[in-house]
Amino acid sequence: MKKVLIISYYWPPSGGIGVHRCLKFAKYLREYGWEPVIYAPENAQYPYFDETNFKHIPQNITILKRKIFEPFDLFKKISGRKKTDQANPVYVRDRKLSKIDKLAIWIRGNFFIPDARCFWIKPSVRFLKKYLKDNPVDAIFTDGPPHTNTDIGRRLSQATGIPWLMDFQDPWTQVDYYEMLKIGKRADRKHRKLEQLAFRTAKKTTIVSPTWKKDLESIGAKNVDVIVWGYDEDDFQGKAPDPDKEFSIVHAGQLGYDRRPDTFIKLLGDLKMEFPDFGKKLVIKFAGTVDYAIVEMIKKAGLEENYKALGNIPRPQAIEITQKAQVLLLPLNIADNAKGRIPGKLFENMRAMRPILCLGPTDSDVANIITQTNAGKAFDYNDYHNIKKYLLEIYTSFNTGNNNINVKNLEQYTNKNLTGVLAGYLDEMIK
Repeated sequence: MKKVLIISYYWPPSGGIGVHRCLKFAKYLREYGWEPVIYAPENAQYPYFDETNFKHIPQNITILKRKIFEPFDLFKKISGRKKTDQANPVYVRDRKLSKIDKLAIWIRGNFFIPDARCFWIKPSVRFLKKYLKDNPVDAIFTDGPPHTNTDIGRRLSQATGIPWLMDFQDPWTQVDYYEMLKIGKRADRKHRKLEQLAFRTAKKTTIVSPTWKKDLESIGAKNVDVIVWGYDEDDFQGKAPDPDKEFSIVHAGQLGYDRRPDTFIKLLGDLKMEFPDFGKKLVIKFAGTVDYAIVEMIKKAGLEENYKALGNIPRPQAIEITQKAQVLLLPLNIADNAKGRIPGKLFENMRAMRPILCLGPTDSDVANIITQTNAGKAFDYNDYHNIKKYLLEIYTSFNTGNNNINVKNLEQYTNKNLTGVLAGYLDEMIK
């Protein structure tokens, strides 16, 4: 069987969505004639952990692990945070940014290149070059960010001649939070130089959305194709749970400041005032890390008693609350490249067969998928009138006990089928 070395920062016991791209590829690659060999950090400081992810690891798979140094504990100590606190104030803020937070963001963007895991690059390349001499593989696969993975793959491919497939969950210099890192001219030149080296070295590039594919090609990437996130049918085995009896609006995942649903939250507060029965039945369930400013919006709108902060929960529980929701909220990043932002949770939301209410550009890749599959509707963030109309339509269906939808053409988005697409690219790459 052909072998592929998969280099991934995220691997069980990591929680969150990021771990599932490589994990699910590894889970199904054997069915397409490829044996995965995993390389991951031994002591990574993941934002949170989820032991349930171990069940998806194939039996007797080779997993290589090496220690990694990360500066997050030092940042927490300097900024007065606890060890268990959030350590990435760029994306989700646990409080108003202090001067120390802002300094840490600037240091991260200008001195840790390509990212805060950069100290893992050289030791990993040394270790893997030695390993591959005695344990050859046919291809290398990396998934970024963190683009530390990308740079390891690039250096390893250059040193060994093994063809490399470079995969992106998010772009590199085109990512929406790149400007938030306060990167200076010198550091920006270095980021772009490394990115161009990666473009020239990779034999194949994949990314999660059609719009971002075009964006990558516009700055020099070659042989780029799309593999979206998808969902795993194994996560939905058994009878689906009964929907919530209350009018539940659910979001499971990171909800950062760049996805703040100001108009939507104000609308819920207005509906609560306008329709007392709506206010009695309304429950807002947010699972995962939520920016403190969004919580303040909820309080200001008079929705504090309707809000349930579930925190970081195991994946099976996240799937369950998704299946039970009356409305699935899906806010896209408020950013210039939001048209290409396809959150991983989109496909699980579609598989849950519950109405999706997406906030973001109505001509985005997500909006197109939602329309094609009949999975819900997408609205501009500030489209108060039409969001209200759609929400009241769902609420009426909820009150009549008929809040079901029929999502079409889902099978193309299973992780198993998408792994088949990846295997096809790997086969082409080694011809």
